[in-house]
Amino acid sequence: MIGAVVAAETSDYQTKVVVKGLDNPWSIAFISNNDWLVTERSGALRRIINGQLDVNPVAGVPDVLYAGQGGLSEIFLHPKFDVNRFVYLSFSAADTTDRKGNALVIVRGRLQGNKLSDVTTIFKSDPLRKTAAHYGARIQFLADGTMLITSGDGFNYREQAQSLDNHFGKLLRLNDDGSIPSDNPFLSTPGALPEIWSYGHRNPQGLIIAKDGTVFEHEHGPKGGDELNIIQPGKNYGWPAITYGVDYSGATISPFTEKPGMEQPIKYWVPSIAPSDMVLYQGAMFPQWVGSLFVSALVPGDVRRLAMSENKVISEDIMFSEFGRIRSIAEAPDGSLILAVDGNEGSLIRVSADSP
Repeated sequence: MIGAVVAAETSDYQTKVVVKGLDNPWSIAFISNNDWLVTERSGALRRIINGQLDVNPVAGVPDVLYAGQGGLSEIFLHPKFDVNRFVYLSFSAADTTDRKGNALVIVRGRLQGNKLSDVTTIFKSDPLRKTAAHYGARIQFLADGTMLITSGDGFNYREQAQSLDNHFGKLLRLNDDGSIPSDNPFLSTPGALPEIWSYGHRNPQGLIIAKDGTVFEHEHGPKGGDELNIIQPGKNYGWPAITYGVDYSGATISPFTEKPGMEQPIKYWVPSIAPSDMVLYQGAMFPQWVGSLFVSALVPGDVRRLAMSENKVISEDIMFSEFGRIRSIAEAPDGSLILAVDGNEGSLIRVSADSP
């Protein structure tokens, strides 16, 4: 459903630039309320302590392929980070034997001071791609300690999103060390890759897991047809066999918006908003927002607050449109929202309650 869209009132919050001069910030993680990590797509992992950007990037980050839409993407802390110090990074990387090919890679390392150690590759997408686009690259952990990874269709490989023998256009489920959980949905399917959890996706860049286990995902459509989905294991989400969008040339990708055996989005956007990240707000700072999904967007550049009821979108407000392209949104431990503004002079914006 599309539904009505309204501009939000600005009287409930204030915004402040926390950090400037970031090179295409992509993802944010919070060690504490005063100690943040942020990725720069050009390849650096940066630390922000007490609102100040450390001039020295975190050491030990692997080399990335910084091209097109590729580069250093997600930073995610292990659920038991306070004990094991594990962090996860997603990025695009050139293949070591076929330099024309590249892949989505996930590594795990231990953050010790301002350095990553014991860095291990736990996932590499297969087959290789020759494009530098549509990586997905989001990470989330389920309550059982397994992790979900979004893997995009590589732009030129969209038909493979409907096949189970590759990683294009998939959500994947792994144990925290990269091994395969014993209850993944396609373990007994001949020819299927055992890590696949769902399929038929385009470029999924929003992934959130609610306290009740509901998995919300959003993905870029082509020209129109951005989607917000509730993901269930083993399900087919249709791309490119069904879509609410058309090709960038205006040509038809599929005449169908629905087919038997393929899931429908709970919301879609026409025209596209280019959804880039998402948070399910649970903080104490804005009680009126608890339970809302906040979707950051690149086109024209804003955040959509989606009020939810029984996993359905009941209203949509446009917020923070004054900052341009919003690459990421995250909820800080104190309940404030942090926006990552895209670009080679990117910034972080803190959204907080008005001072009394």
